[in-house]
Amino acid sequence: MNKKRGIILGAALLVFLLIGASSAGWFDFLGDDASADTDDNTLVVGFDAEFPPYGYNDDNGEYVGFDLDLAQEVCDRNGWTLVKQPIDWDAKDSELDSGSIDCIWNGFTINGREDEYTWSEPYIDNKQVIVVKTDSGIDSLDDLEGKIVETQKDSSALAALQGDQKDLADTFDSLTEIADYNTAFMDLESGACDAVAIDIGVAQYQISQKGSDQYKILDEEISSEQYGVGFKKGNEELRDQIQATLDEMFEDGTVEKIAQNYDEFGVPGSLITK
Repeated sequence: MNKKRGIILGAALLVFLLIGASSAGWFDFLGDDASADTDDNTLVVGFDAEFPPYGYNDDNGEYVGFDLDLAQEVCDRNGWTLVKQPIDWDAKDSELDSGSIDCIWNGFTINGREDEYTWSEPYIDNKQVIVVKTDSGIDSLDDLEGKIVETQKDSSALAALQGDQKDLADTFDSLTEIADYNTAFMDLESGACDAVAIDIGVAQYQISQKGSDQYKILDEEISSEQYGVGFKKGNEELRDQIQATLDEMFEDGTVEKIAQNYDEFGVPGSLITK
């Protein structure tokens, strides 16, 4: 009799704990995952929040930028809700692989990554350049010999300086990887580094904000590249739907119209027209 009573009490306690756990939301993650997997009306875009003019946090604390504007228009035309998800650029692959984001859309370079993602067609021609202080005495790439150069981790500029431009990088005193370009420009301003290797659009934005008389872009570029939207390998369905919408936006002039909002950074001139 005592054994049966113990079993009954144990079963009742288990039911109580399960009900309590459900009420407390302990199992909410099951429902959240199911919802995330089947929610076809939300597009989660991963981006670097410190990569203007393509994606950044403005003075009002809002996430804005050329690429985010494109993503918003794509969502509006498809009846989707856009979720702007700032990410650590170093963690972009794990974010994409885990499903935390649907795509990477933020001045994302195709070149050298062709086989790592499913890509949209390229929509921006970009180049990597060197920024120095105007009074630095550095006027060419040759003048970087013995200098301290900074660039962002896992950036196209870093890839260029570790690849085709390795001979140039070998002449530097050091090539330092930093988390973001805001930090690089602070280091440049303080004298902690002599030059920054950077995307030209980001360079133009930073210079426009900090004063065009203080910094200059060297005439010689270190590499050229193309931007695209990166999706998890094999996700052709989402890529094709977004590509079709982007094609419509190019054809009706919407992409160029959005780009005009960023013309001071050179975006319109580098659009790949169709």
